[in-house]
Amino acid sequence: MYLRRIGDLREDGDIKQVEIAKYLGVSQGTYSGYESGRVNIPLEALIKLAEFYHVSVDYLLERTDER
Repeated sequence: MYLRRIGDLREDGDIKQVEIAKYLGVSQGTYSGYESGRVNIPLEALIKLAEFYHVSVDYLLERTDER
């Protein structure tokens, strides 16, 4: 699943992929795969990203436009 918003939020915050990867405890390559949709993102990582960006999981999944 391609999660456009995790890349957009990261770029908006001027955060490097390696920084988010470290926060999640994964390699930069794995995190890059999350952003591109090549690697399915685990639920735990999705929840951590929602907490990090102070948005809902539904927002990350583009089920809503409300953060």
